[in-house]
Amino acid sequence: MAAEGAGRVTIADIAREAGVSLPTVSRVLNGRGDVSRATRQRVEELLARHDYRRPAARAGHQANLIDLVFNDLDSPWAVEILRGVEEFARGSGLGTVVSAVHHQAPSAQQWLVNLRSRSSDGVILVTSDLAPELHTELSRLGVPTVVVDPAGVPTYDMPTVGSTNWTGGRSAVDHLLSLGHRRIGMIAGPPTLLCSRARLDGYRAALELAGIEVDEQLVGHGDFHHECGFSEGVRLLGLDDPPTAIFASSDEMAVGVYEAARQHGLRIPDDLSVVGFDDLPQARWSPPPLTTVRQPLAEMGRTAADTLLQLVRGETPQTPRIELATQLVVRSSTAEAPAAPARGRRAPRRSRAARTGPR
Repeated sequence: MAAEGAGRVTIADIAREAGVSLPTVSRVLNGRGDVSRATRQRVEELLARHDYRRPAARAGHQANLIDLVFNDLDSPWAVEILRGVEEFARGSGLGTVVSAVHHQAPSAQQWLVNLRSRSSDGVILVTSDLAPELHTELSRLGVPTVVVDPAGVPTYDMPTVGSTNWTGGRSAVDHLLSLGHRRIGMIAGPPTLLCSRARLDGYRAALELAGIEVDEQLVGHGDFHHECGFSEGVRLLGLDDPPTAIFASSDEMAVGVYEAARQHGLRIPDDLSVVGFDDLPQARWSPPPLTTVRQPLAEMGRTAADTLLQLVRGETPQTPRIELATQLVVRSSTAEAPAAPARGRRAPRRSRAARTGPR
């Protein structure tokens, strides 16, 4: 290609090598659907091979645009992260492009093509499990990147922002232990996620420190959504020796446990105590209001955006691994453990929140 030795490749060069028109290359760059699959693939391969980026991203020039990438956007959790990022970006004069890659390689590759075309200043990946080659490509392109809630132990040279998940998990179980519960169920998140493993480890540590052996029957895994909270709640409450309390690794799964308890004829907190994680807006409006571990989601988004802007400016963040503090919020879904386990209804007991008020 003639432009390779003389300077940065242009879309005219790409069009010439691909054997298509300039408007066709432009449609691919803008994610338009009116291009055949074969043509799109050929153009995308050339864009990647020649490391094409729009001129706005020349050294010393900012596009004033950042990319925010989720695996999915169908959760209030994602909305809170988004809110924090956009608040910071708006105050800093930056625009935000929000994408969801849905765990699929084709959508991730398309996002990467779009990223090249719009020349974003940087990227925030949320709970990222993008393929290693995509991380490598981001590094090769020199795009500053920050990861929120990394899927695993970070192996890339990218700053991360998370929360104290282990401490949060332990505080949830310590609270239930203080109420006299000894049969405490746990619905963890996906075992592939670092935050899920940390919360589960906090659960195990709290029980072990209290001298209680972990009963593996009382431990299950979900995907942070209502349906898994319900199905695991049904399983736990159907055990011969069911738990008197359940710690769900997300507020959404805790709400699923509420429905499982209802179908078993149990009242919360009179018959079953429930603790969630996140403190989403719905937690305080659940019937009864949910005791949960507050994760500073919006602040995590703001911190990630602030860290990214430091990278864009060529600054080195003070620390590459940021963990924001979690906090136990006691409401009305937890109460003292019954004198003896029972499959049916138990005598009503006042929740700690009713006696002392939320903390």
